[in-house]
Amino acid sequence: MDPVLNPFSPGAGTPPPELAGRDALCEQVRVALLRAQAGLSAKSVLMLGLRGVGKTVLLDQMRNDAEAEGLQTIRIEAPEGQSLPAILAPQLRVALIRLSRVAAAKSLAERALRGLAGFVGAIKFKYQDVELVLDAEPELGLADYGDLEHDLQALFEVVGAAAKAADTALILFVDELQYVEEKQLAALITALHRMAQRRLPVVLVGAGLPQLRGQMGRAKSYAERLFDFPEIGPLADEFAKSAVLVPLKKCQVEMQAEAMQRVLDQTQGYPYFLQEWGKHIWDVADSSPIDLPDVEAAEALTIAALDEGFFRVRFDRLTPLEKRYLRAMAVLGPGPHRSGDVADELGRGVTSLAPLRSKLVKKGMIWSPNHGDTAFTVPLFDEFMFRAMPGDDWRGELG
Repeated sequence: MDPVLNPFSPGAGTPPPELAGRDALCEQVRVALLRAQAGLSAKSVLMLGLRGVGKTVLLDQMRNDAEAEGLQTIRIEAPEGQSLPAILAPQLRVALIRLSRVAAAKSLAERALRGLAGFVGAIKFKYQDVELVLDAEPELGLADYGDLEHDLQALFEVVGAAAKAADTALILFVDELQYVEEKQLAALITALHRMAQRRLPVVLVGAGLPQLRGQMGRAKSYAERLFDFPEIGPLADEFAKSAVLVPLKKCQVEMQAEAMQRVLDQTQGYPYFLQEWGKHIWDVADSSPIDLPDVEAAEALTIAALDEGFFRVRFDRLTPLEKRYLRAMAVLGPGPHRSGDVADELGRGVTSLAPLRSKLVKKGMIWSPNHGDTAFTVPLFDEFMFRAMPGDDWRGELG
């Protein structure tokens, strides 16, 4: 079939042709944001899930929905090693400039810009990656104490007042939130708590790996009550089928039931894998209907593409010992596994491997579903580890 017309779109955060199975969550978030705009109680939302479940796609869809409702939004991705003030301040500046163009909010938005100038000026001595330069003159005593928890709360109060005056809400859409250091998370939680107490319309919609719930709880014990934590998992068969069959139908292409079942078995319902399989099946199929031999013919191409573009980019960031730790996990299966079992596989003590395990958690490669358990954050990574490190040679390098 014509590759130019291929409807599938595998890629990091690339929207799929059919966003299946997420309508209820999108509606839940839409209602929460409109309640915040109306000055009613509304929880911020943090979506938790493994890699490949479509958190980034959902975040962007929710942002589009919010902007369609007339809400002000900012979009941030939290990279490893960068501070929260460094990624937040430039986007707040853009939002405040937009708010300053609303006549009813002009004076409050301009005051918030002065507060942002004071915030940046004071905080950059502690967080040296903050490089924003502002034209506004700081307002003495407004968000310029130099303490992130104190100043972010003060800054959000004036930002929230400006949004309220403009009869809107400011929604912070933040991806990869697990990479924000816990003390900075604590400051963010405190500021959002103050917004909830004062019914000011500043709300967070975030996404992160499953360990984010624990990070938030450690940062502030009341975080569990302040946020909703919907878990984003693989799609149920009904919706996984829709993610593949609906785009095909729009192209007047059918897929036989046994071929579709093979795709479900191979992808386990993970949205990213569905897109990758769909793309390669389309490319190898000659005509409609797509049948089981077409799916089988696409298998090697699909696995090679996943290895190169989804798995290996994460594998290549690991040290040799980190790779061996994950290879030992793979021997035990998909997981989760007891940390002691992984240590036994490596022939080492649990305590000696604790720092290594912590580094893998920080890199977003593993997480702990329960105390003492270890699981991959990347679906099907155990199968990839066998392909990346075949045989038993890795055992001889443990030292």
